[in-house]
Amino acid sequence: MSATYNPMSLVGKAILVTGASSGIGQAIAIECSKLGATVICTARNEERLQKTLSMMEGEGHSYLVADLNDTDAMDSLIAALPKLDGVSHNAGIGQTMLTTFAKETAIESMIQTNLMSVVLLQTRLLKARKIRKNASVVFMSSISSHLSGFGNAFYAMAKSGLTAYARTLALELAAKGIRVNTVHPGMTLTPLILRDQLGDEQRDADVKNYPLGRYGNPEEIAHVAAFLLSDASSWVTGSRYFVDGGRMTH
Repeated sequence: MSATYNPMSLVGKAILVTGASSGIGQAIAIECSKLGATVICTARNEERLQKTLSMMEGEGHSYLVADLNDTDAMDSLIAALPKLDGVSHNAGIGQTMLTTFAKETAIESMIQTNLMSVVLLQTRLLKARKIRKNASVVFMSSISSHLSGFGNAFYAMAKSGLTAYARTLALELAAKGIRVNTVHPGMTLTPLILRDQLGDEQRDADVKNYPLGRYGNPEEIAHVAAFLLSDASSWVTGSRYFVDGGRMTH
């Protein structure tokens, strides 16, 4: 076997990574660059996008600043994109809200950012014919779409909707050879989790629910996304990948 053989190679592929300024999206952009892809990163924060770009390997990568909740910004993004061999949808927000005290504006923001803007971007990409035949589309969902948790109802609702959308999209795009899959991380050590979600005591208690005894790292989620973006997963579509340290089996 050749020492250079790598079925997960992304050489020659142009891949769009949303939410690429931090966390899982940033890790996916970096891993795709290591595997040879030409990566187009997008997010709202230019300074953090520049940092992502500085961490990537290879040449030819770029970034486009865009707020995906802004229709005009989304249209400008799409107009600037080349033909794509892969799309990794990672943009999103998290916010804990007990159902009894949830505010309409907060619910709308959660659904808009985590579901509506993602679906609308994907729709516009297809209408503009920016996605090549035999490409791969990966949506970042969550184990929250299958697992209940206090204060997580509306985040889970958005991710459940995204998962259902992706399964139908996989059927509709199969004739073009475009594959569509979802990745469902468990608790992952991103800035969002470390800053906003759990205190130290809560985290120590929660991590006991994970058979592997720890939370995940963004790179571990990125490896699965990279597999789905590569030709190594050429017969995989409409699937859900739980990357959760065994949490869903507990």
